[in-house]
Amino acid sequence: MTGLMLGMFLASLDQTIVATSIYTVANDLDGLSLQAWATTAYLITSTVSTPLYGKLSDIFGRRPLYLVAIAVFLAGSLYAGSVHSMAELAVARGIQGLGAGGLMALALAIIGDIVPLADRAKFQGYFMSVFGVSSVLGPVIGGAFAGADQILWITGWRWVFFVNVPVGLAALVTVFLFLHLPARSERQRIDYLGAATITAGLVPLLLVAEQGRGWGWTSASSLACYGIGAAGLALFVLVERRAGDHALIPLRLFSSRQFTLSALLNFLIGVGMFGAIAMLPMYLQLVQGLTPTQAGLLMITFTLGIMSASIVAGRTISATGIFKVFPMAGTLLLTGASVTMGIVLTVDSPLWVPAVVAVFFGMGLGCCMQPLVLAMQTAVPLKDMGVGTSTAAFFRSMGGAVGTAVFISMLFSLAADKVSEAIRSAASHPEFAGALRDPSVRADPANRQLFDLFQGASAGLNTDSLNDTSWLRNADAVLTHPIKDGFSQAVDGVMLTAGALMVVAFLVTLALPNVRLQDPKAAMRRAPAE
Repeated sequence: MTGLMLGMFLASLDQTIVATSIYTVANDLDGLSLQAWATTAYLITSTVSTPLYGKLSDIFGRRPLYLVAIAVFLAGSLYAGSVHSMAELAVARGIQGLGAGGLMALALAIIGDIVPLADRAKFQGYFMSVFGVSSVLGPVIGGAFAGADQILWITGWRWVFFVNVPVGLAALVTVFLFLHLPARSERQRIDYLGAATITAGLVPLLLVAEQGRGWGWTSASSLACYGIGAAGLALFVLVERRAGDHALIPLRLFSSRQFTLSALLNFLIGVGMFGAIAMLPMYLQLVQGLTPTQAGLLMITFTLGIMSASIVAGRTISATGIFKVFPMAGTLLLTGASVTMGIVLTVDSPLWVPAVVAVFFGMGLGCCMQPLVLAMQTAVPLKDMGVGTSTAAFFRSMGGAVGTAVFISMLFSLAADKVSEAIRSAASHPEFAGALRDPSVRADPANRQLFDLFQGASAGLNTDSLNDTSWLRNADAVLTHPIKDGFSQAVDGVMLTAGALMVVAFLVTLALPNVRLQDPKAAMRRAPAE
């Protein structure tokens, strides 16, 4: 269990630790314009490889595939910490993603193999807590490393990647020595064509999700990605239908209402989850002026919420087998937290307000993530445990990609209008007008970009005007207040949209079958007698 949790910690930590350091990394490597490609490469390879690991582990066994995933992730981490250009970093992040795709999904699949359902929910609750802890530690550690010039004679930001090495080696040794699973005797044909078509379908769509805001959502590049992605996914469905039981994701699994609706909910919750996880730290940094490290520390309340709800849900499901009530309660909590953020958060809100909202947001996720994984695991035959578990992670990852892209794009689109309106409104206030005319304020170099923004606001801002907001923290507080107010209003709009999406997710939970989860192993043992 320790080895599995270390592996999952590696994958989930890497999703957040890089986010707070990538700006420093890109500046040091003289590749600020290429920084998005480092994120895109990791997202594409981790998402595409997730179902591959699930299927291959059903064929060759979980242990060897999990060891391969850790080794590939470690190799990518060592390379990423040693790069000398952003192009190299994008390649290294792609290698990391190839390993990360198997770490989280296979850890939960292995638990499904070795732990009976009566105890599995409890253990998976602990694993979901690892996800919550890493989501908070990531920004804190990433900010600390990025802010250090050198650590042990090595540039500080390189430790963002090198820190994976001791954790990964510990996981590799622990899993190798102590994880013993029955050998797989069943051999199947590998669905190479399915792997090729799902890659052809997903890569263009993930590419446009990450790059679409810069390209323009209706640009020629974006339209080409839409078309190629749609054609690839349509071909994937045709290929999988012909492949039958050998398919990468057997379509027969979707004949189960429990499996299909749980997959849909994983996607919807992934959209809302990653959207809000991106919005709250952005609000804390852009509007409240916190550093990435301070924002990460305040998100500890989010971890407390997800840990407590995951453990309670796990123990209750273990004792009763009842699971439907938890996604219902979780989506209601997510709806309430999102709407509360959209209504209550302002530029002048005290910090305890987002801290309290984060608790309920974490509780909503804790009630949804683990029960839905269990629902998908128990809805498939034992031989498809790897596919069932990896499909849950796959849909949640796809939702996260869509949510992050759409919500970040929406944030900056709304912010351009809201900031312009707030600046025009503030111009009539004596305090703002006085600061605007103050010669000492105009002469301060820290306000240079601020006055450049004001000139653009008179003609109307666009999203490119707000690409760099790092100067906000040091510029004049009176003059930056309307800018922060505009961003706060934009965050409110995004969160109300996320709340509406969570209402849809709640309606989907009502259609989940009201059944007690049953262990596939126990069902197989009872079958001959029945």
